Amino acid sequence: MFFKLDDLGEKTINKIAEVALSTKLEKRDKLEVKVKTDPNLLAKGTLESLVIDCQGLMVENSLRMESINITLNTIAVSPFKALTGNIQLTQPSQGKACVLLTENDFSRVLEQAIWRKQQREIVIDNQVIGVALEQVSCRLLDTGKILIKGSVKREDIKDIQEVILEIKPKICQLGNGVIIDEIEYLEEAHLSSILLEPILEEAKSILNLKNFKVDGFSLKVEEFNIQRGALQLQAEAGMTHFPQS
Repeated sequence: MFFKLDDLGEKTINKIAEVALSTKLEKRDKLEVKVKTDPNLLAKGTLESLVIDCQGLMVENSLRMESINITLNTIAVSPFKALTGNIQLTQPSQGKACVLLTENDFSRVLEQAIWRKQQREIVIDNQVIGVALEQVSCRLLDTGKILIKGSVKREDIKDIQEVILEIKPKICQLGNGVIIDEIEYLEEAHLSSILLEPILEEAKSILNLKNFKVDGFSLKVEEFNIQRGALQLQAEAGMTHFPQS
């Protein structure tokens, strides 16, 4: 069915966009899509803006985002394709994104990373000791650091010991991602080090938003803010093509 341009208002475009994005952002609590346009702009091949507001989105590696908001402005589209209900970009669009993560979101992914590499061996006093990671949790501190706690079972003494470390992430100088700038072992340093590799690998993936993979969209972290219990990431958003339902 073809739409007349005069009838193709914001409600129609919104519905097209929401249906298409719903198929790509399936695992979420809530999704709102708002396209701002009018027939005159659309006739010139322009959407004024597109806002995607998603709550509780699950992405790769079971990372849950408390919220993600993506705003794209001045989107160039094919008006003739839009008449058939197909939003097709004629050039890439840029905008901004804001992602909010909670301590629970962070802890869930780190715990899974630990369990994937649960059994390890380390050297203590020139002896190879088998260790098993029992659990892990994290706290987001208002100092800008992430406190990570874990329980490790030593096979030699059949005892469970607590390990604690703090990491401080920062945007790298080239501006192409987040790196771990500081690492401090607060308890059982020789055991805490076994947490380092899988945790840093997963933490950097989260902080760089590499877990977010939606066809046509890209996110590049520009800055972040860690407060007590929450982590907010500000990112550059890009869209090369609009997802099809």
